[in-house]
Amino acid sequence: MRIDIVTLFPNMFTPLEDSIIKRARENGLIEINLIQLRDFAFNKHNQVDDTPYGGGSGMVLKPEPVFRAVRSILETSFPPEQRRILIMDPIGSQFNQAKAKELAKFEQLIFICGHYEGFDERIYELADEALSIGEYVLTGGELPAMVIIDAVARMLPNVLGSEESAKTDSFYNGGAGYPQYTKPRDFEGRQVPEILLSGNHAKIAEWRRQQSELRNFSITKNN
Repeated sequence: MRIDIVTLFPNMFTPLEDSIIKRARENGLIEINLIQLRDFAFNKHNQVDDTPYGGGSGMVLKPEPVFRAVRSILETSFPPEQRRILIMDPIGSQFNQAKAKELAKFEQLIFICGHYEGFDERIYELADEALSIGEYVLTGGELPAMVIIDAVARMLPNVLGSEESAKTDSFYNGGAGYPQYTKPRDFEGRQVPEILLSGNHAKIAEWRRQQSELRNFSITKNN
């Protein structure tokens, strides 16, 4: 998969140089290109934002640099049916595991990361869809883009080394993951469930299914 990211802050994407994403890039499974938005500004000050018409606080990203940046990517892009242009925006559709699996089917993803007070409305015309990772506001679109890239990468063939690894992730099939244990068998009196030591794989699978249905990730501590 080819991933192109239009951003004002390419240095924020250093986490994509480690762990699973790093191995996927080294193995040629993922190609990541960082596009500095300021390289497509029109004036000598590399200006990419301006004050909003009608007044208001903050600055708004100008359409010209963003259009130029995306058009430069499309010059060597996959055909439209094999790519998806995504704009990171808190008002977009909320990203989830189903969307990760859907996006993993494309050959190319293009991310547009905003900053400041938002986008000139005309920039949205470039995107196939706007995505959000939650109902809260972040400084820019870089962190949401990284979250989405990480989740999508896990869905790509051979990235995890085992297809089963992705299938046992929480929410892969719409539900929470089951509890997991490793050595020691007894930790400060907290025992590993006997079923996991039984060697009966059918019963273990059934126990995990039941636990997945019951689990809700709301872990509370009574004081």
